[in-house]
Amino acid sequence: MPLGKTEGFDAQVDLFLPPMTSLPIRDQREMMERPFFAITKSKRTKPIIYRSPCGRIQVHVSGNSEYGIATIYDLDILIYCASLLIEQKRAGVKEIPQTLSIIPYDLLKTIRRHPSGRAYELLGQALDRLQSTTVKTNIRAVDEVERTFSWIDSYTQLRDSKTGQIKGMRITLSKWFYEGVLMEGGVLAIDPSYFDLEGPTERWLYRVARKHAGGWGSKGFSINLPTLFEKSGSDAIYRKWKAKLKALVQDPSFALPGYSVHWLERSNQEPQLHLVRDSEERLLDGDIAAPVPQVDAVPSFPSGSIRFSPFSAIAQANLPHPQPDHGGVANAFRAWCQRKGIPLQSHSICETFAGFCRTQHPAD
Repeated sequence: MPLGKTEGFDAQVDLFLPPMTSLPIRDQREMMERPFFAITKSKRTKPIIYRSPCGRIQVHVSGNSEYGIATIYDLDILIYCASLLIEQKRAGVKEIPQTLSIIPYDLLKTIRRHPSGRAYELLGQALDRLQSTTVKTNIRAVDEVERTFSWIDSYTQLRDSKTGQIKGMRITLSKWFYEGVLMEGGVLAIDPSYFDLEGPTERWLYRVARKHAGGWGSKGFSINLPTLFEKSGSDAIYRKWKAKLKALVQDPSFALPGYSVHWLERSNQEPQLHLVRDSEERLLDGDIAAPVPQVDAVPSFPSGSIRFSPFSAIAQANLPHPQPDHGGVANAFRAWCQRKGIPLQSHSICETFAGFCRTQHPAD
């Protein structure tokens, strides 16, 4: 990618929006539904090939031998860009640009990565993968005609001539992604705590839960394991993939922001995952929602064991706004208390919660 000053690239970089840490985070809806990214931390060069059960929807993703396929961690950059686009749309901007001017420091802080030299280096590698990955799909195509694109058309970086530090960048998004974000109903809000999920499978599962279970209320949404396997785009052997997923979901420390994930065994049939959005109604009065009965994937704490006003604790923690949804905070707080052996019946629960919040949002 070209480095240094380019034609029309002002050295000050015209950042047109306030810091993203104070704005909602958005993900593109269609990209949450199909296997567009490698769910791995290592390089994947084997193509992702997906066909929907009905045979109508097709996705083919390939990468070159040098960079490999864009990963679910590289997706963070696109989520940031989608959030910028939606904020402009909400602000009534008439001509929203396909090329975005970005301050790398703000991007890294928003996706919760420490802005170190190594982080800037990894950011450049991620951009290379996003540009070199080739996607073919007939999603949104007229008359079943495939569209072929890379996630970003180009990017430029502006470096300080003395220090070599990246001062700003411009990213030109693919038209397919750009149109998908701005179309009616094209995005879903996601919990900023998504960026704190370290494992690639956990990140993928959160997006599955947000896409499929977000509108099903307390009943939740069940999906068969073979169908889920196809949607993952995994190149693993199915039985090994299933065993690893079961171990992850049933690990007592496993938690997703705002959602519970339950492994359901069925006689003479393949298992299912049952995804349930945490009850916001019970959380409004300060309760941490108790897990659904007969589920061993969520730590079991007595219903009503936490009774406090979350707003007083949030005030003590001096957190930025807006806050993540209560369900996400509930899941993360439960898991945090369990890891530290803190009883949830404690009379000093407000102080405990404030301490937890400070660990999630350390001072800059």
